[in-house]
Amino acid sequence: MIEATELKNGTTFLLSGKPCKVVKYTHQKIGRGGANVKVSIRNLTTGALEEKTFNSSEKFEEISTVKDKLQYLYKDDKEAYFINPKTFEQISIPLSTIGDDIYFCKEGEDINVLFWGDKPLSVEIKPKVNLKVVDTVPGVKGNSATNIYKPAVLENGLKIKVPLFINNGDKIRVDTRSITYVERVN
Repeated sequence: MIEATELKNGTTFLLSGKPCKVVKYTHQKIGRGGANVKVSIRNLTTGALEEKTFNSSEKFEEISTVKDKLQYLYKDDKEAYFINPKTFEQISIPLSTIGDDIYFCKEGEDINVLFWGDKPLSVEIKPKVNLKVVDTVPGVKGNSATNIYKPAVLENGLKIKVPLFINNGDKIRVDTRSITYVERVN
């Protein structure tokens, strides 16, 4: 068991039976009263971020998480399949656990997966990836100065907005956190 004052950044613990990780920690001591601990935590099963305030004497169960590098194989309607390159053990992870991050996993690519015991919690993808535009209306020369966007379909099936000068076959950089266009890549 760990006390609330030990919930430093990066600490993983159980809150109401759900695994959480501390993102931001603040200790507040007000006058004669007891101290409070204010933390910003990420729920490791849903990815939701929330602010919590605890009394400094509260205790929590600490958990240990392990990051393992797995190779992405393929996905079906309900699950994504990975293989451990060391043991050749195949692991399936529900798509509900991975969420939209599955769009940025390429077949054969090594991906870090966060485990709590045997249970996979999340996948870690790069903040920006390069993808090819497969379908968009033709670009117009001279439209690089305006801030107008058009719809485009990427090689992974995602639909995003891109500037007017982007054409089919162009490679673009996409921010995986907000799923938005960043820049054209040569």
